[in-house]
Amino acid sequence: MLGLLSGRSALITGGGGGLGRATAIAFAREGARLAIGDMVEEAADETVAAAKAVGGEAIAIRCDVSKSADVQAMVEATIKAYGRIDCAFNNAGIGPAQVGMSNKKMADWPEETFDHLIRVDLKGVFLCMKYELSRMTSQGSGVIVNTSSIAGLVGVAGTTAYNAAKHGVIGLTQTAALEYAESRIRVNAVCPGPIKTPMNEASVKLRGSEAYAAKIPMGRRGDPQDVAEIVLFLCSDRASFITGAAIPVDGGWLAQ
Repeated sequence: MLGLLSGRSALITGGGGGLGRATAIAFAREGARLAIGDMVEEAADETVAAAKAVGGEAIAIRCDVSKSADVQAMVEATIKAYGRIDCAFNNAGIGPAQVGMSNKKMADWPEETFDHLIRVDLKGVFLCMKYELSRMTSQGSGVIVNTSSIAGLVGVAGTTAYNAAKHGVIGLTQTAALEYAESRIRVNAVCPGPIKTPMNEASVKLRGSEAYAAKIPMGRRGDPQDVAEIVLFLCSDRASFITGAAIPVDGGWLAQ
């Protein structure tokens, strides 16, 4: 029986762990040929091994998504390997904890730290889409899913640059969806809430895991697979009439 993405090629950034690795494994399970981009080459190699363990085909590509030359080379390497890019999951990103700014108020953010996070989380998505959309336009179809956050839909205190970047990702997503609909390219965003990823652990440690989970209507933090299955759905033909959407995966957090 054919999988949802059988024969299709997919590029995943931030694929070395967390949401990226879970999505890579789900895609491999459904027959996709994968290009795994990550800053840490060893982490990307581990995801390649995990994808192959479930019967997938995959390659690893080291890439800093904030650098145009790196992103262009990543896209070209994917095309060289597979001939086309059918799906892209632009997932690479960092949070306040990764730049030493957890729960810091806006006036306390150094300008250079703000710029760094914006370069990775917002400019990185722009650069990936820039080169992916160019290729998808020439091949006549494609699907892109960007990682935003519930912090892209509402204000979240203590996240200044992250909040701005994730709102911006939704703006880029909706603009591209409108501009490329006639080219048979769909563009959507997922907005994860409290998910069990390494990036989210810093927030959990600050609040305490039980107190954190108690604020989630479903009473638990999400697993990376919860997000991966939504990305898989959006990249499949089952979502053929969905574009420009920003979909929360948050256990009811935003419904409160």
